[in-house]
Amino acid sequence: MHETTLLLIEVGALLLGMSLLGRIALRIGISPIPFYLVLGLAFGEGGIFPFDASEEFFQTGAEIGVILLLALLGLEYTADELLGSLKSARKAGIVDALLNAIPGALMALVLGWGPVAAVALAGVTWVSSSGVIAKLLRDLGRLSNRETPGILAVLVIEDLAMAFYLPVLSAIVVGVSLAQGAISVAIAVAVVALILFVALRHGHIVSRLFPADDYEPLLLGVLGLTMLIAGLAAEVSVSAAVGAFLVGIAISGRVAENAGQLLTPLRDLFAAIFFVFFGLATDSTGLLPMLVPAIVLAVITIGTKLLTGMYAARQAGVATLGQWRAGLSLAPRGEFSIVIAGLAVGSGVAPQLAPLATSYVLITIIAGTFLARLPDAAWFRRAVKRRAVRAG
Repeated sequence: MHETTLLLIEVGALLLGMSLLGRIALRIGISPIPFYLVLGLAFGEGGIFPFDASEEFFQTGAEIGVILLLALLGLEYTADELLGSLKSARKAGIVDALLNAIPGALMALVLGWGPVAAVALAGVTWVSSSGVIAKLLRDLGRLSNRETPGILAVLVIEDLAMAFYLPVLSAIVVGVSLAQGAISVAIAVAVVALILFVALRHGHIVSRLFPADDYEPLLLGVLGLTMLIAGLAAEVSVSAAVGAFLVGIAISGRVAENAGQLLTPLRDLFAAIFFVFFGLATDSTGLLPMLVPAIVLAVITIGTKLLTGMYAARQAGVATLGQWRAGLSLAPRGEFSIVIAGLAVGSGVAPQLAPLATSYVLITIIAGTFLARLPDAAWFRRAVKRRAVRAG
């Protein structure tokens, strides 16, 4: 069969399957994310019927999905709101790094993988998934909640921290000189500073580049700028997600409002593709040996993320229930964790790190999807209220 024909068949079958599973998830009243992951696992490497022709298509679509998720999140907030959230969440960012990186580093040392693997696994457990959490917040209707700016501030701090961490990790695993590593970090920092400066100080000029009421050029222009900046950011080892988020922040007014409406269907499509690709790219046969360490690590770091989110929300003056929502929303890890593991394993550091990271990410995404809904349950609300009364 011609490769293009096979590609169309596989993509069509997966999209139909996603539609069916999405309807089932809506009928049950939960997020479709776990269903998409399982669908990808079923047809990925080691699955019941591996799809090979469509893997590259879904990989590209997954990258676009993360970019659109973060860009549309950025459109929800102004530059002043972002700056205020970052200032208020500085302490939470430090707490987040300490609580969530240390368990990963310790696990690598306990498994006997050495200090370089410890640095890598620390990053895997530290960084939450901006893509997964952005979709969860939207699915649960929490974008306007009081705790959401604090959640986003923690995510942005993590993503910005990756601009420093990834070049450092690359230098460590490859074994380059201190000078070469310092140059990589300096370039990454300069790019982040430039994007932040333009977003915060000259966002109104960026908005004027696009016609607010001419939908076709508006859609093409905003999408093009977002992908261009995301690509340039990724080229210098800065997160493409950070670049996309800051583009969204820089655009404001009617341009932001109309662009958000136009990009929403594209975001929904490619975000769903992101989660399916994650499953497709996972060799399910390699997950079992690392399942126990992954479960232990997931239980510990879901707890530390809970503490992180509650602390960040408390610092922002959010009530107890909102603190729980913030903490449980931060549980999922995702795209960065896989990138970090791939970088380490690709350089010959602890080959078992890849299946451990994959198992860990799958567990935190699936568990986090359900845990994020707990604060909406009536029994949970009553328990939090009773505890607050006793404490008061």
